[in-house]
Amino acid sequence: MILLDQKPLNIQQAIDHVSDPSVGGIDVFIGTVRNTTHGKQVVALDFEAYEKMAISELAKIADAARKKWPVEKIAIMHALGRKAVGELAVVIAVSAAHRDAAFGACRFIIDSLKQTVPIWKKEVFADGEVWVMPHP
Repeated sequence: MILLDQKPLNIQQAIDHVSDPSVGGIDVFIGTVRNTTHGKQVVALDFEAYEKMAISELAKIADAARKKWPVEKIAIMHALGRKAVGELAVVIAVSAAHRDAAFGACRFIIDSLKQTVPIWKKEVFADGEVWVMPHP
């Protein structure tokens, strides 16, 4: 499951998607909007994406994770639009027979997403805003 959405993300939906009687481990990464960055007070984050390309790139990342680890199912959800402090920005869930594969694949997915997927983030402060460049 790969989802880019303006509506609030649903953690349980991701967990339900990857749940299966054959799995012994589910790893979930939840990224939220934090209230400060580099000592500045964050009001909100704005997310934009080249959606068709972002979905394609996320599918490639999921495929690469499947080739590196014996995972069963993957769910990747990323928010679009304005998100307030505390709201969900990204949810990744990975299931596997064993925890090591789920942990490894989940970390690989979030790290790869941050580096290659055309989803852009603007940090909104009380006194201005700035687009954030992707980083590892």
